[in-house]
Amino acid sequence: MAAMKILTSTGLFFAFLALGLLAMAICTDYWYETDARRHRERCKNYANKRNDPGYIYISNHNLPLQMPPKSVERKGSGPDAAGALVRGKRHFLAAASAMESHCSRQFNSTISGLWRKCHREGFDLETEDLIYKGIIQRCTPVKYHYSSSILPRNLPINITKTIRQDEWHALHLRRMTAGFVGMAVSIILFGWIIGVLGCCQQHDLMQYVAGLLFLMGGTCCIISLCTCVAGINFELSRYPRYMYGLPEDISHGYGRSMFCAWGGLGLTLLAGFLCTLAPSLSTPTRTTTHKPRQENGTV
Repeated sequence: MAAMKILTSTGLFFAFLALGLLAMAICTDYWYETDARRHRERCKNYANKRNDPGYIYISNHNLPLQMPPKSVERKGSGPDAAGALVRGKRHFLAAASAMESHCSRQFNSTISGLWRKCHREGFDLETEDLIYKGIIQRCTPVKYHYSSSILPRNLPINITKTIRQDEWHALHLRRMTAGFVGMAVSIILFGWIIGVLGCCQQHDLMQYVAGLLFLMGGTCCIISLCTCVAGINFELSRYPRYMYGLPEDISHGYGRSMFCAWGGLGLTLLAGFLCTLAPSLSTPTRTTTHKPRQENGTV
């Protein structure tokens, strides 16, 4: 009996901690973070180099002003040397064009949550100045409804159709993430109330039901986190890549809100295991029935 109480109390305590971690994850905006300081610094250096009077701009139709590789110099002239020069030209022009295309877009250091996307404070002085002047907002809400105003203009029809389909798919993933995490919190809270009542009344069935509800809430939490990860990966791989992809010099990853959600998931599953295991350790109370004493001549 004592072991059952210990397991039940521990499970309810873990469920309470899981509720706190999930509530913290839902209310904060650190699910996904990007840091674009290195990229912006590279683009500034590239722009300053382009504005330098001593810089010679090389168009895509001319050969690069660089020495050929040493291997080509040793081999001399010939078809192999010409092929090496062509490959070197392609590599140089591809890197230059990629740098120009990446720097043509403005990447900011941001944090994203379930409800809004914000600029990171203190990461970019220019953005901070614009926010201080009221030109741009610190945070923008995450949309859970489809709007055609977010679609880019002046694009071919096939690309616009692809972007529209991808936008619907990303919208469904965001809805699933928010919906299932809300269901998880509701189910865990309901199971915690039933578990507390069952522990106070020493009702084994209520404790077992609370454990099953914890496992159900953990399942909803797993679905929510998986759809969240799938949505982030889908956003990074959307077509066209030059509009939705991130350059390699922008660091990005999951924030502490995501880790709080995963911690809440682990505690929820552990609480469900303990609460479903606890009733099996209770010793059933045996009731002894006394037979009436038979007397002579009576049945």
